[in-house]
Amino acid sequence: MDFRWHYDSPLGGITLRSDGYALTGLCFDGQQYSGDTSGPGPDVRQLRVFDETCRWLDLYFQGKDPGFTPVLRLHGTPFRMAVWEILRKIPYGRTMTYGEIATSLAVRQGRRTMSAQAVGGAVGHNPISLIIPCHRVIGAGGVLTGYAAGLDRKARLLQIEGVL
Repeated sequence: MDFRWHYDSPLGGITLRSDGYALTGLCFDGQQYSGDTSGPGPDVRQLRVFDETCRWLDLYFQGKDPGFTPVLRLHGTPFRMAVWEILRKIPYGRTMTYGEIATSLAVRQGRRTMSAQAVGGAVGHNPISLIIPCHRVIGAGGVLTGYAAGLDRKARLLQIEGVL
């Protein structure tokens, strides 16, 4: 079963999705690659993972590192899962480039190189924004590039973390 919950953030509405146990999606309303959030589905106020996620978001938007992660369930190709795992390890208040992620993946897989563009595609299709911090991924030379919820939001999120 698919459950949804809405969160009002300082940067706009956020839709949360769950399978009833784990968080399966988190995206700004209207963002690119967000999946279908308009169809029928119950809003469940007492779902524990939604309570935990809202607490995480409250702390985050207060400019604090939440220090915990709600239970997550991801579905994706092995390549995307590997990229999202690297994203999860980028610390609060830090950034990483697409090229650095590509290099890290290449090393893990015993390859000489990996495409930064392929990494960008996986980053852009991250189903659980913010908690899996795709906004912390920047272009070479510190350039803000690509964010499914918009570059203005990406800049604001990095400001919240003290990066910009």
